[in-house]
Amino acid sequence: MPIRTGAQYIDRLRSTPREVWVRGTRVDDVTTHPAFAAPVRQIARLYDMQHDAEYAPVLTRPGPGGPVGVAFVPPRSYEDLVARRQAFRLWAEATLGLMGRSPDFLNTTVMAFAEEPAIFAELGARYAENVQNYFEYVRDNDLFLTHALITPQTDRSRTSSEQADEFLHMGVVEENADGLVVRGARMLATLAPMADEMIIYNLPGLRPGDERHAAAFAVPIDTPGLRLIAREPYDDGSRNAFDHPLSAHFEEADCLVVFDDVLVPWDRVFLHGDVALSNAMYSRTNLRQHTGHQTGVRGLVKMQFATGVAMALCQAVKVDGFLHVQKTLGEAIAATEICHSLLVAAEAEYETGPHGSVRPRFEALQTLRMHLSASYPKVIEALQTLGAGGLLMMPSAEDFGSEIGADVAKYFVGADGLPAEDRVRLYKLAWDLCGDAFGQRAVQYERYYAGDPVRLYAGNYLAYDKSTGQRLVDRALALAGKPEDAVAAAAARAPRA
Repeated sequence: MPIRTGAQYIDRLRSTPREVWVRGTRVDDVTTHPAFAAPVRQIARLYDMQHDAEYAPVLTRPGPGGPVGVAFVPPRSYEDLVARRQAFRLWAEATLGLMGRSPDFLNTTVMAFAEEPAIFAELGARYAENVQNYFEYVRDNDLFLTHALITPQTDRSRTSSEQADEFLHMGVVEENADGLVVRGARMLATLAPMADEMIIYNLPGLRPGDERHAAAFAVPIDTPGLRLIAREPYDDGSRNAFDHPLSAHFEEADCLVVFDDVLVPWDRVFLHGDVALSNAMYSRTNLRQHTGHQTGVRGLVKMQFATGVAMALCQAVKVDGFLHVQKTLGEAIAATEICHSLLVAAEAEYETGPHGSVRPRFEALQTLRMHLSASYPKVIEALQTLGAGGLLMMPSAEDFGSEIGADVAKYFVGADGLPAEDRVRLYKLAWDLCGDAFGQRAVQYERYYAGDPVRLYAGNYLAYDKSTGQRLVDRALALAGKPEDAVAAAAARAPRA
């Protein structure tokens, strides 16, 4: 099957009923439900872009049965990495960087798994075969995946196996002839209600005793016993696009995933029961570099968008002539350019894997992850500060056509004759991004995207190759020499009376 159209994506959602709950009510059809219809349309639009003559050469490559998405194709050169960046950017720009789980994200994960079959083969040849077969299935059907990697925030002082309920955190209840039976919960499954499949694996951190919780597998979203409990939506379908241009289009449903004795067939199991291998899989498959590449491109677009909104806001009322405002905008620009530079550096200093595929340099991408977790919230704070009280004073779309429309048109104009409608539209956009619950979710998403920022920075120090720095320190220390030699040398240089 070649790349899907948006209509085919939506048709598959309709034909695969899934158990989704929102505000205490089970959803009959996610494609028409007010909380999910808009993001479904946005994902469908991404699939349609693959068929657009303008975008297809960037977004697709020849595959075994027809064109496939670029994210499925292992990069073999620096030029391939640049081409992937261009493809990631097209989809990121289509969603303004606000949909962190567009299909290309996990496409890179299954590609990374398939590129490292020997890792899964350590548990048996069939697991490597499962990984390869699943990758081909997702690629050839152009499926949309979500994942849930985090255990529920219950008691963080205890491991998964030490919780009050042994299967509070998702784990394997039993193995039988048909596969694994799993029970418990995972989070944070973004866009899960409108995905085709869910892939499960662990981030490093399991401990001895957690063997039941060490599992990697994939299941369709409509699998019996799989339940999605969505958080309260920021847009319930009642928001208009003028007042809420972002949340009315790009709302991502985040879900708690409940596995109620779900059967995972053996051909969908990639790893289980091995804590050490489960902890090592994330780094050994290099998926962190391939997903980090997509994430970095999306993060750059999001930074450019937020910085652009800040600049436009200041220009609208001519505060961009003040020095302190220019400084704030200059800092946002610098933070954005750091994102771009780290991406370029990661690609230029690529690494080559054992099978000839290449991947961006990990250290540069990891630095970008850390930079985004701190810089995006700062840009949003700058937007809040620069918008000031004006962000709180904007009228609604209904006001323009009402009896007070003349007042709105008169008193909400901007500098240089900027019409009130244009200024209000801009300020509404800024508020949706920096003040509304939707925008705050986008901030929290970046802040904790790669995990706890403190642990992230600490891990960066612990894993960092310190040899270059130490070599330079040793060279400097050698200049000092022994104390007695230094004293004698100084005395010899001193002028004589």
